[in-house]
Amino acid sequence: MRTLQLTLEEAIEICKALSNEHRMEMLKILSQGPMNVNEISDIMSLPFSTAAVNIKKLEDAGLISTELIPGRGMQKVSSKKYDRIVINLRKEEPLDENIITIDMPIGEYVDCDVESTCGLVSETGLIGMQDEPRTFYEPDRKNAELLWFRRGFVEYRFPNRIPYGAEEENLEIVAEICSEAPYHKLDWPSDITVWVNNIEVGTWTSPGDFGGQRGFLTPGWWHTENTQYGLLKNWSINKEGSFIDGIKQSDVTITELGLQLKPFISVRFGVKKDAVNAGGMNLFGHRFGNYEQGIIMKLLYSNKS
Repeated sequence: MRTLQLTLEEAIEICKALSNEHRMEMLKILSQGPMNVNEISDIMSLPFSTAAVNIKKLEDAGLISTELIPGRGMQKVSSKKYDRIVINLRKEEPLDENIITIDMPIGEYVDCDVESTCGLVSETGLIGMQDEPRTFYEPDRKNAELLWFRRGFVEYRFPNRIPYGAEEENLEIVAEICSEAPYHKLDWPSDITVWVNNIEVGTWTSPGDFGGQRGFLTPGWWHTENTQYGLLKNWSINKEGSFIDGIKQSDVTITELGLQLKPFISVRFGVKKDAVNAGGMNLFGHRFGNYEQGIIMKLLYSNKS
């Protein structure tokens, strides 16, 4: 899937190009394959000149490419360049050399203890047996792009890259996640907890298990009646406490995590056995859901003077 990533400022011209029903329809038509202007004008029952003007606007916006190929003489053939356009509404933060960012594939967990219903899926098919916890120990688990379970946990160990003598300021854990219901169910709350170095840093209640409409990245072979995508959630811990999406959860601070005491940073996702809403969890990787990422850890540190 070819994706065009845009800032809000970059999106202005693209939005102008898309603010026309003819041009939107042309992009749909070009999804079938490359075509020349005559073919597009015939399909849309438009005058050649109208079709040509709109094709030129899409080309100028960088949404399609046009090349000359031999036919009866030389003819211009247009092709769609992207399958998806993503507009980032957040202000881009300046690069900081004191930020460590690691994107962990969801199949790279080092420990787990899960209860059925459970399973693992790669980009191309099921891994092992469905609803069988032993599958979570198969070597192919490293290829997982979607995993789910009703209760239990999966634990990841991120390499500890904090420079010696530095002081940690803020730790973020970002993942696409949702509840786990049979097939899917929008109203299916689940209390999903994150621990860092075995210290609980916050529980988020997922409202449901999202399906019925295909996720942007979810492969076509995975039926839409199954889980399709999750919500992108952010757990953060700093010197003031622990937060989920900026809302304070507890007074646990980053200092209490003891990040520099081990060669790794442990991050655990789970649903407690005594959770009030024990609705399971789905965790999405780079090739499933709506976000092209695994579990992202960002760590901001400062150099002591």
